[in-house]
Amino acid sequence: MDTISGLFGSIFSYSFLLIVFALTVIMPLILGVRNWYFTFRYPKMSEEERAAHKYYMVSVRKNDLAIVILGAVYSLIWITNCPLLLEFSPAHDYYEPCYVGQYHLYLHSEYDVTVWITLLLGFIGLIIIAASNAEKVPPIPQALSFAFALLGETVFLFLLIQLAKNNSILIIPPMYYLINAAFVTARNTKRYITEHLRYKQEHDTQYIHGSAQHVEKALSTVASLTELHFFMLLPAAVILIAIFIIIGQGPDGIIKAFTMTADWTFSTQVPPPPIDYEGHYLCTVAAGGHKKVVKPVRYGKRRGDTIVVNRQLLASNAFEDIIMERTPKFHKAIRGFYDKHGYPISRHITTQTRADIVYIIMKPLEWLFILFLYTFDTHPENRIAVQYSDYPKK
Repeated sequence: MDTISGLFGSIFSYSFLLIVFALTVIMPLILGVRNWYFTFRYPKMSEEERAAHKYYMVSVRKNDLAIVILGAVYSLIWITNCPLLLEFSPAHDYYEPCYVGQYHLYLHSEYDVTVWITLLLGFIGLIIIAASNAEKVPPIPQALSFAFALLGETVFLFLLIQLAKNNSILIIPPMYYLINAAFVTARNTKRYITEHLRYKQEHDTQYIHGSAQHVEKALSTVASLTELHFFMLLPAAVILIAIFIIIGQGPDGIIKAFTMTADWTFSTQVPPPPIDYEGHYLCTVAAGGHKKVVKPVRYGKRRGDTIVVNRQLLASNAFEDIIMERTPKFHKAIRGFYDKHGYPISRHITTQTRADIVYIIMKPLEWLFILFLYTFDTHPENRIAVQYSDYPKK
């Protein structure tokens, strides 16, 4: 029975991994190949070849929508759950210290909303371009959708460049989506323009106002419609700036989101020294536990690095200090035991809860350290206070 259960469990596990692989690797590759075909191969085909591939042209819109929607979902998941970002990017802006080996936020927390708004409007523009019939969308809304899509893709490119400094090869999946989104935008823009001109030629439109006729006449060529699409970038940018000002981000909020950071490509700020906690499991506890439990009191210095210290850490180090002062040989034995077992223990204190548990377990030993200090040291609190500081211990 156990064998059968294990067999079914293995089959389920492998099937799940196969489905995930198909959704995250195989499907994007297939959609990308089809996108490349529709963008570069189809315009070169003869009318006979186009007729033979009519089925594929019917599915162009579905392919574009799949690229836009699935690509956006995958990219969002990647950006918010990338292993390196989870491990090395705590919720700290550039002016707050991070632990050694960690990075600060890649977007400033006060201005990152400008980036997400731009990306959202770009996504909406792409959806409109990919899902709508060209002859049913007026030229200006059509061009405005193109403008927002292009602005969103540009900001997304800057976001990937921002992340590239500390993620290298891991930006390839979202970059692959960005390239496909650019193909979708360019191809559908051309399709919209040609379809609009074809519809205008097939339908004799009557205008009530003469001004409308002049506008239509001005937009009667491919060149003028193309210029309109790029000209709409300016109104789209003005709309974004107005939104940023209304929500209190300022006209340069999107620039500040990228530059008011540390450790990343466009960063201009210098962060505080990193906090070191490795090599000493009580350092790990003081830095990694819940503040209400481990009660950190200040920053300290350890081997030239900045660390977080609490009362327990200060007391234990003061105890070691007086032992080293009074009985150097005994201290050497204690230090050797601590170095041998303390560092491996610290490697397992990977969560706040584990740090809290170690702190509680060590509490009786902390009391013994303090009792020893108050018994054999004339000024115990002074000795405790100067630990991990630049103040001379003597």
